Amino acid sequence: IMVCLNKVMHNRETLTLNKLKPFTKWVGGKRQLLPEISKLIPNKFNCYFEPFVGGGALLFELSPKKAVINDNNSELILAYKVIKDDVESLILELNKHKANNSKECYLDLLSADRDGRIDIMNDVERAARILYMLRVNYNGLYRVNSKNQFNVPYGKYKNPKILDEENLRNISNYFNTNDVLILNDTFENAVKTAKKGDLVYFDPPYVPLSITESFTGYTAAGFGYKEQIKLRDTFVELDQKGVFVVLSNSSAQLVYELYKPVAKTIIEVGATRMINSNAQKRGKIKELLIANF
Repeated sequence: IMVCLNKVMHNRETLTLNKLKPFTKWVGGKRQLLPEISKLIPNKFNCYFEPFVGGGALLFELSPKKAVINDNNSELILAYKVIKDDVESLILELNKHKANNSKECYLDLLSADRDGRIDIMNDVERAARILYMLRVNYNGLYRVNSKNQFNVPYGKYKNPKILDEENLRNISNYFNTNDVLILNDTFENAVKTAKKGDLVYFDPPYVPLSITESFTGYTAAGFGYKEQIKLRDTFVELDQKGVFVVLSNSSAQLVYELYKPVAKTIIEVGATRMINSNAQKRGKIKELLIANF
């Protein structure tokens, strides 16, 4: 059954009439590029796939009736599942963090993955922990060390929005009134069932813009040169199946080399990069939107 986007967006349940938005800060989130990405989205498609869902900006913008979302970050995907399955308990837990918010509270929670407390937390406590920390830490950055321990310092926000009850309930309602499968798998496995007429949006870890950025820290996170090649090959395989594919990446020369031979559309768009150790590299940069149609 082909689904018209306009119908999907205008026939929501009463509770979700207000547009959904990401429930967490997420570095690399696509809210600022939504107008540009939306221009590329076909008017009709079947199932929507987002294998690197992150904060879910495009997912919530489209609110498709049938979707498969995935991320390899297990803490993030746990938060998605808890929002779907037990949003009221999550809201209660986040309210506690909101009432107790301080640098001391943050550092105490941060240490939970060092002293073993995280292993005895239930799913709601664990999801609330990461959502709270991403709201109050430095730039909403998710970063762990080699031991998988969260290591981002406390931010300096005067009044961080730790809890948006209405949005969380709207998202939970959306997940429970539509066919949305939530996965914690590889990007290749997440799109295995995609077929002709479906839509896949890839928002992978970006190729570094310069040699000085290199693939070093990038490969530590498990997504280096080989994974970019594998992603390009997956792009081609999906195209051969008749799947609509949209992909975003940096404007690094490697990205042009990978996709110019296989993509029908490559568009340069302006984006604002807020996180870089070098202040001169923050600000407007070029990113690429790539599609097979």
